[in-house]
Amino acid sequence: MSPTQANSTPATALVIGATGDFGDHMTAVLLARGWRVKALNRRPALAAKAKPHLSVEWVQGDAMKAADVTAAAEGCAIIVHAANPPAYRNWRGLALPMLQSAIEAAKITGARIVMPGNVYNYDPRATPVIDEASPQHPVSRKGAVRVEMEERLEAAAAEHGVKSLTVRAGDFFGPRSDNGWVAGQMIKRGKPVRAVVYPGVRKAAHAFAYLPDLAETAMRLVERRHALADFTVFHFGGHAFNPGVGMAEALRRAGGHPKAPIRGFPWPMIVAASPVVPLFRELLEMRYLWTQSLTLDNARLVAFLGAEPHTPIDKALRATLADLGCLEDGATGASGMALAGV
Repeated sequence: MSPTQANSTPATALVIGATGDFGDHMTAVLLARGWRVKALNRRPALAAKAKPHLSVEWVQGDAMKAADVTAAAEGCAIIVHAANPPAYRNWRGLALPMLQSAIEAAKITGARIVMPGNVYNYDPRATPVIDEASPQHPVSRKGAVRVEMEERLEAAAAEHGVKSLTVRAGDFFGPRSDNGWVAGQMIKRGKPVRAVVYPGVRKAAHAFAYLPDLAETAMRLVERRHALADFTVFHFGGHAFNPGVGMAEALRRAGGHPKAPIRGFPWPMIVAASPVVPLFRELLEMRYLWTQSLTLDNARLVAFLGAEPHTPIDKALRATLADLGCLEDGATGASGMALAGV
């Protein structure tokens, strides 16, 4: 599908959170498809310096202010809502108002909201393999917020005709990823893979989402947006490891040290320090996702698209490790694009 509007000009997208993991990759795919992209940021000059590979129109504005988002979204076909509170903090106080700003903008502009979802909505003890119809029983504060976010989108569709697309996925990893367990905890940035930390129960299944594949999936859905219901949710299967420790094994293999030790995460230290370290308290709240099996059923997505974009795990991890400076063979991945196969 050609990314054009009725006047034959390139279709335009507004990205909120282009400096984040999903926002960066979604922006890159939109640009590759010929879209014009506007990116909302409170400090656009700093954002442009941090993301020089993104040839976007940086727009000064605050995602907490509906008027800013509405002004930026004028003429846009989609609003990519990829904003998240930093360091897990104040989800209710930040995530809900930011999404509401996007909803208010969509009411006026008619743009479809595109949002990455996650598995926080679910209790893995009740539904270890989740599809779009699985009952949502959040067991954390952040999970309750995610449920409310999607409920707001559903209500906006029913009451105001606001269109949205949510793609739920597992833990993010990939090049240009500054967050997530792979880049942040499982390996050491800039160091060879001499050891891997695995934070979960090794036998429990765990789902990971390779960011270039996830962004490509969302893009293909956007290209077929006119065939979607106003409120639409899909599950992205990604790389599901059963047992979950298979991700650690794949990391050491991709890093060229297949016999490197796999060590446990220092949860006892996290528990001990949590009273004085806010981030540790937030990590502990989400620990349950590492103690129980939880993967996503992507049958509905595959039925709609025909296939889910899927980079082989060794290739995906090589691109990730190259970008993090963790390979010893001279491979580099400043953008991650060549190794990622995008």
